[in-house]
Amino acid sequence: MSLVPMIRALGRGPSFGRGLTRDEAREAMRIILAGEAAPEAVGALLMLMRYRGESAEEIAGFVEALRATLPAWPGPPPALDWPSYAAGRSRGLPWFLLSALLVARAGVPVLLHGRNGHQSPVASVRDALPRIGIAEATGVEDAARLIQRDGIAYLPLDALSPGALHVLRLRDVLGLRSAINTALRVLNPSGAAASVQGVFHPPYRALQADACALLGQPNMTVLKGGGGEFERHPSKEIALFGLRGGAPWAETTRTLCDDTRRLADETPDPDDLCRLWAGDLDAPFARAIVLGTAALALDTVGQPDAERRATELWEHRLAEHAT
Repeated sequence: MSLVPMIRALGRGPSFGRGLTRDEAREAMRIILAGEAAPEAVGALLMLMRYRGESAEEIAGFVEALRATLPAWPGPPPALDWPSYAAGRSRGLPWFLLSALLVARAGVPVLLHGRNGHQSPVASVRDALPRIGIAEATGVEDAARLIQRDGIAYLPLDALSPGALHVLRLRDVLGLRSAINTALRVLNPSGAAASVQGVFHPPYRALQADACALLGQPNMTVLKGGGGEFERHPSKEIALFGLRGGAPWAETTRTLCDDTRRLADETPDPDDLCRLWAGDLDAPFARAIVLGTAALALDTVGQPDAERRATELWEHRLAEHAT
C-alpha cells in the first residue's frame, strides 16, 4: 500500500479533487505510522489536507488509526480526557492546570496528555507540573497508576505515541500545522466518557465536535481558549460547542469579570501558579480563569450547578491549606 491514491484524490484540482473518506484517512495514517510512506508523500498528503480543509471523517479516520497503535488502557478509564497540544506562543501561565487539579479534587479522575512545542518558559506546561503537584507519567500503565493514586496525571505524547510525535513534529519541516494537531485533541487515549478541548482557530470547534460524534464520544466541550488550550477567558462571552449524551450541543458563556486584559498581557512569575493555589497570591483575574475553566469541565462530566461547585472546591482547597 502507498499514499498515492489518497494524494491523487486530494490533489486532482477544483473540479475532480475531493476529501478522503474515513476509511482512506484511517489507511493513510496507518501507513504513515507504520513507516511505509516516503517522507515526501507524507508531506504532500498533510499539506493537501490542510489546503482543502480537514473534514470530520478524515479526523475520525486518523484517530482510529492512532488508537490502533496504542496500548490498551489498564482498568477503568478516567472520567475526563484533557488534551493539551497548543503551541502557547500567545499566552502566559497555564492556569488551566489548576482547573484540572480542582476538577480532580471533585472526585473526577483526569488524564492530561499532550505536547506543547515552541512554548515560552512562562507558558510551559511540563515545567509547571512539578510546581503544582501533578505527576508526569512514563507510559499508559504509569498514567493509570498515578490517576488511581492522585486522581490526575499528565501523559506526554513522547511516552504515549512516539509515532504520532514524529508526525506532529513535521510542522518544524513543513512550517504549518496539519490534521494531526486536530486528531490528537480528539484522540482520547483512555476512552474517557467526557473530553474538554481547546482550539486557537474558531472553525475547528465544530470540526472537533463533529469528529467526536463520529467516534461515539458522548460528552465533550470545545472552545476557543487561551493560546489554543481549554481555558476560559473570564471577561469574554465564549461560544461553546460539543456533545451532551451524544447529541450536538452549543451554548455561550457569560462574562465573569470586567477585566479586559489578554491572557498574555503580563509576564508573571511561574511560581504564581503554586502561590495562587496556596492562597499566597491575590489575583482575581487568574482566579476567575481557574474557576471558570473548572466549571466548564465539571459541566462536561455532568455535575450540576458547576459554577457553584467549582467555587466550593476552591474554598475547600483554601481551608485545607489553612489547616
